[in-house]
Amino acid sequence: MQLEAEFTSEPFHGEGPPPAHAVKARDTAEDAGLSTDFGPLGTLVRGDADALLDALPAIARAALDGGATRVTLQLRQVGDDRTEPAAELHSALSRLIGDVERELGGRLHTLDRAAKQRAVRLLKERGAFGLRKSVSTVAEALGVTRFTVYNYLNRDQDC
Repeated sequence: MQLEAEFTSEPFHGEGPPPAHAVKARDTAEDAGLSTDFGPLGTLVRGDADALLDALPAIARAALDGGATRVTLQLRQVGDDRTEPAAELHSALSRLIGDVERELGGRLHTLDRAAKQRAVRLLKERGAFGLRKSVSTVAEALGVTRFTVYNYLNRDQDC
């Protein structure tokens, strides 16, 4: 059986290089022989269930030792017969982005910083970030990095 774990580590630091805690967690996962899709705040790890479950404590420890104050984990089983309606999910996200653009009166990448933060807040309220790979798509639409989107999400959570 294959498992997939997605974890985020905090604190978020805004623009710039990824924080040490995120890098250390990723490196620990790779050292355990797991495949990773690394982002500065969100990392997807996939592998054999036993290998992944055995590696999770070391991944969490590496993040905490690297300065993380919080590590959030989502774990899911990946079946061989699983089919993902990627086109349908992508079009749903595109519709959500289009709705927010109409509401805010312009393309997301043309908005000022405050309006971009509001756009992220609206997308979050409408469930956009529950869709796979949504942060990358939203970041591209905004003309910012994934790290910035995570930073906007974190700021919204602190308010």
